[in-house]
Amino acid sequence: MKRAAAKHLIERYYHQLTEGCGNECCSNSWCASSVGFTRMDNNAAAVKALELYKVNAKLCDPHPSKKGTASTYLESSTHSNSASSDQQVNHKEALTLRENFKDVSYLTEEKVYEILGMCGEKEDYSPLIRVIGRVFSSAEGLVQSFRRSKPHTKEELKSLQGKDEDKDEDEKEAAACSATAMEEDSPSSSTRPGEGSSGDNDVQKLAPDEVSVDIDAVRRVYERLLSNEKIEAAFLNALVYLSPNVECDLTYHNVYSRDPNYLNLFVIVMENSNLHSPEYLEIALPQFCKAMSKLPLAAQAKLARLWSHYSAEQIRRMMETFQQLITYKVISNEFNSRNLVNDDDAVVASTKCLKIVYYANVLGGDLDVEHNEEEDEEPIPESSELTLQELLGEERRNKKGPRVDPLETELGVRTNDCRRPLIPFEEFINEPLNEVLEMDKDYTFFKVETENKFSFMTCPFILNAVTKNLGLYYDNRIRMYSERRITVLYSLVQGQQLNPYLRLKVRRDHIIDDALVRLEMIAMENPADLKKQLYVEFEGEQGVDEGGVSKEFFQLVVEEIFNPDIGMFTYDEYTKLFWFNPSSFENEGQYTLIGIVLGLAIYNNCILDVHFPMVVYRKLMGKKGTFRDLADANPVLNQSLKELLEYEGSVEEDMMITFQISHNDLFGNPLMYDLRENGDKIPVTNDNRREFVAQYSDYILNKSVEKQFKAFRRGFHMVTNESPLKYLFRPEEIELLICGSRNLDFLALEETTEYDGGYNRDSRIIKDFWETLHSFGEEQKRLFLQFTTGTDRAPVGGLGKLKMIIAKNGPDTDRLPTSHTCFNVLLLPEYSSKDKLRERLLKAITYAKGFGML
Repeated sequence: MKRAAAKHLIERYYHQLTEGCGNECCSNSWCASSVGFTRMDNNAAAVKALELYKVNAKLCDPHPSKKGTASTYLESSTHSNSASSDQQVNHKEALTLRENFKDVSYLTEEKVYEILGMCGEKEDYSPLIRVIGRVFSSAEGLVQSFRRSKPHTKEELKSLQGKDEDKDEDEKEAAACSATAMEEDSPSSSTRPGEGSSGDNDVQKLAPDEVSVDIDAVRRVYERLLSNEKIEAAFLNALVYLSPNVECDLTYHNVYSRDPNYLNLFVIVMENSNLHSPEYLEIALPQFCKAMSKLPLAAQAKLARLWSHYSAEQIRRMMETFQQLITYKVISNEFNSRNLVNDDDAVVASTKCLKIVYYANVLGGDLDVEHNEEEDEEPIPESSELTLQELLGEERRNKKGPRVDPLETELGVRTNDCRRPLIPFEEFINEPLNEVLEMDKDYTFFKVETENKFSFMTCPFILNAVTKNLGLYYDNRIRMYSERRITVLYSLVQGQQLNPYLRLKVRRDHIIDDALVRLEMIAMENPADLKKQLYVEFEGEQGVDEGGVSKEFFQLVVEEIFNPDIGMFTYDEYTKLFWFNPSSFENEGQYTLIGIVLGLAIYNNCILDVHFPMVVYRKLMGKKGTFRDLADANPVLNQSLKELLEYEGSVEEDMMITFQISHNDLFGNPLMYDLRENGDKIPVTNDNRREFVAQYSDYILNKSVEKQFKAFRRGFHMVTNESPLKYLFRPEEIELLICGSRNLDFLALEETTEYDGGYNRDSRIIKDFWETLHSFGEEQKRLFLQFTTGTDRAPVGGLGKLKMIIAKNGPDTDRLPTSHTCFNVLLLPEYSSKDKLRERLLKAITYAKGFGML
């Protein structure tokens, strides 16, 4: 009784602060009806009500003019006297209304509508508000609410009769515990579902993507109730009270393993379409996200499977809810290297919740889980040298291979399996978060894998390509430094002088012979050397490789390798793309070396001018090519096969094609291939044409180039096998990583360029320079980019991410401009006229080749 009285007093203080007593002349400073009272939101009012209760502050009696609120105070004001008989009648009716619903511990759609109807007749919604507050603030009540009805057998009905009697006792106990929590300032004393609650044991077995909640009923109820502001406030306040209890249950009491229906709670709350509104962002939603992030892996997987059946609009609403909280927290705080965003509980928790929505988006999209590339038959050879850990008597830590997301494993699906998600992957990227993320610190947390430090690299979907590229850069550099230290330590132990770099000395006229022979020797003798920092030296030239020489080396190698005269790749004039030559005379080792070159380019942060269809990058990430990939790789064949599938007449009679196909070899000679055994005798019909298209596509994209591609992939993995590349990037991002951006925005480059040696943005020659550069054609702009940076492609993120420096190189002269491609520095003399500047610059970028010492 004492606890109930305390609860009622706190509620009276709360209503006094939010609604007032109704007396316009009220002198109580803690009453909303007083003249000088400052209005406060519901959360602040709840906190203040507790404070007023503790100091036994003054309570107002409800004024007769306050309609519908007298019932709020009746339960605790048993000695209040009424001045009129009409008011007494109203009190009795309200009391009866309240008494009818005080034992409601869980809700159904019908019960909500019943209470709503009775409250509408009396124009007093406080009973409904109280019921919602009681049920939605109780984990047990919410778990039991809005259950899907299921017809029971006679035996089940008999067994349920006894359980219903026990359930009544449990509900009374839960109500008493709820009152205790209201009296005490801490919410930790709530009853946990599954502990003494027999009502949960009668749940039927559910499919992996099913819950016992009637989700449609929940949506209808929310639609009816959220239009009422006072009722909406009840949902908000209840969530504030509920979330800490749920977090405690999941953290310390392992409640989900005892009662899988505990997941109902999260399903019901997430159906609230107002979760993203400002009122929730401050307290309620962060607390709920913290609780939801504590869900065990199996529960997260079940939520993802359930939500994967939702529409794109519903997935987007949930995604935007968590994204809005992340953005709000990032913008409202000043994060830096001392105050890391990784330490913000709300941002971390909402990111973990967003991961569940992300995988629901993947599962609900267009999946292809069958067409996977086979793993390499032979493992990539380990280094013949001892590692640093082995020298110190420790096991090698990074033998465990690339990282895999646990939720991905639990669901049995990968991001790369999804052809088209419900909503685009790009919508999950949070740009404000990317701007404040300290990637060096985040990468450290990613590698250390401590429980008390969260890394956003474990949720790569929220990061843009620029941020992920920076994380990959740190990983590659640290691995290079590690290999360097291992080499030094090894030389001390063995007494041999070893090279800490991957040093290549090549002749410019014989670059393929020199480079590939040297790389082949390294790949055979000690593949670990491929993970050392690349150092290229052109014979007879003075250039020191600080990055620029390597860029030109890769550019020249790529030009030679993809030369159609060599015959390793075929070139499609229509698509301007290269493809593996199935009839090439080159051995598999040559393709392995090309894969190594591609891997080295990524590892050393160099952009290559390669032109592959997207299916190559999908195959590198472990997915086979299918008919859908032909649109990019071979659009002419794709269109022909598409017309075959859509043909409305008789395919067998009109087209007369069989399961035997032909293609041309390197010299243009036709070669026949049977897609099925005795394919020349099997006609393609309307019934089997889909099988024909699938097998034709499989032959062109997979079987015909199987040897060449496997060798190519093997070389690529020799360099990247321990890299988080596959974990962080999608195929389209891998292409961007290797090839850079094809979109050259020189206005963005102008905005980010810095100046040195006496030049500034307002210098005459700088203004002339940018006017001249903007007037160049597309090819001339690419030549300038090649001259200044060593590549004619923009880096990941565009030219705005390129840190170019223009430095003064003396007064007016006839000398040509020069550049340090290693550091993206243009050395520009102060020419006397704009015409002279243009003439000198064009000559420099047109005839530039080779390196020298200035």
